[in-house]
Amino acid sequence: MLVKTYGCALFGIDAILVTIEVNIDKGIQFFLVGLPDSAVKESHQRIEAALTNLGFSYPKKKITINMAPADIRKEGSAYDLPIAIGILSASGQLKDTELDKYVIMGELSLDGTLNPIKGALPITIKAQQEGFKGVILPRSNAREAAVVSEIDVIGVENMTEVVGFLNGTSDLEPVRINIEEKERSEQYEFDFSDVKGQENIKRALEIAAAGGHNVILIGPPGSGKTMLAKRLPTILPPLTLPEALETTKIHSVAGLMGSNTSLLATRPFRSPHHTISDAGLVGGGTYPQPGEISLAHNGVLFLDELPEFKRQVLEVMRQPMEDRIVTISRAKISVDFPASFMLVAAMNPCPCGFYNHPDKKCVCKPGVVQQYLNKISGPLMDRIDLHVEVVPVPYKDLAEKKSGETSAVVRQRVIKARKNQEQRFAEFPNIHANAQMNTQLLQRYCDLDNACRMMLKNAMERLGLSARAYDRILKVSRTIADLDDSETIRPEHVAEAINYRSLDRDNWGK
Repeated sequence: MLVKTYGCALFGIDAILVTIEVNIDKGIQFFLVGLPDSAVKESHQRIEAALTNLGFSYPKKKITINMAPADIRKEGSAYDLPIAIGILSASGQLKDTELDKYVIMGELSLDGTLNPIKGALPITIKAQQEGFKGVILPRSNAREAAVVSEIDVIGVENMTEVVGFLNGTSDLEPVRINIEEKERSEQYEFDFSDVKGQENIKRALEIAAAGGHNVILIGPPGSGKTMLAKRLPTILPPLTLPEALETTKIHSVAGLMGSNTSLLATRPFRSPHHTISDAGLVGGGTYPQPGEISLAHNGVLFLDELPEFKRQVLEVMRQPMEDRIVTISRAKISVDFPASFMLVAAMNPCPCGFYNHPDKKCVCKPGVVQQYLNKISGPLMDRIDLHVEVVPVPYKDLAEKKSGETSAVVRQRVIKARKNQEQRFAEFPNIHANAQMNTQLLQRYCDLDNACRMMLKNAMERLGLSARAYDRILKVSRTIADLDDSETIRPEHVAEAINYRSLDRDNWGK
């Protein structure tokens, strides 16, 4: 007897419908075809043990299972449940009247309980697009999948519940969640008011958040670089529903969604160690998985001790930072992962850490400071808009009991500036913030008057600013003007933007 069940294979952050055909005939062999990997092939032993332990009969006949389309590789243990249900139906132990209405996925334990799977959200989205009535998934994945509306999400603990539901002997209510009520509540562990002093650095991070600019913090150890970077997500605008869905899909495919969690409500903050490989940073593997830059999509990627990262690892970020998407190509597969993130980097100014320190003397030899900075390539530094020098906090600021502005207060100014940019770039679907402006948009929206032009000209000549700093100063000036709710860029906006190009000065590190 031939029976069909339905599952999904993950391809990047999307899913592809897989038809699982189970045929039982005379004989005693077991065949599993359709390009399964080792984990899928091992389902034979798991399914046989689970059926036996639950009191079902495992057919002692020839079982042939085909997973179509056969040219797409099937990975993981999530096909255990649809294969087992297909075997039960083909052997007459289960009614098959509802099988064509549900996508079924789940990993079986030997006692028949179901373990969580990866990619529950994209699987459910695909099922909804293909017109299925619902999906049957492990209960721990149900809330994540229930984000998708207009489809029934049936969460189950074990295979007995699945059989009872499909036979009509037990009722399982679909899982429902209210996205608008629950997922708009954000909770952060940190707050800007925790930081003592450093008002100029807070201002720089506010500008970075308002315009989506990349930023690098340079300062001695213990000056607060990491502390400030960790608080940047708290002043970014809340995730919109499309952003939250896309971010959740990435984390779902990577298997990073916690048990019984649904939509991600806060912007991600990723801080990989400097020993990370290039595949770990941008994504990769024989069968590509998202890397740290994709996991930081719509959030912040923090690279602490930037010069300690391997140069090759940093260089592979250059194109994704511009295109905001990374393409992982292999001989048989090519996958696109979103990678629209804010880069926040932190570094010491020199190997000893005390170059330009107000109190401690730098003990590095002549030329070592510039050599240390040269570990970061010019093209990568070119993609960082704000260079901010962080100085140690004096005792009087540390001892001050009065708290500074909270993240909520700063965030309101950032949201207001972002709304100005949304209106400005409404006709450009791929442009959402000032940092994403191209040359044509710079000419259109960053027109300078004579006073601003003269100020920028003098600054570039006197401070030895490089030509590549010109566009960055214009973008940052536009963001500062937006924070000031100004239609035009004024000289004070340009002056502040020029101050954030420390590493472009000819005398830095000499």
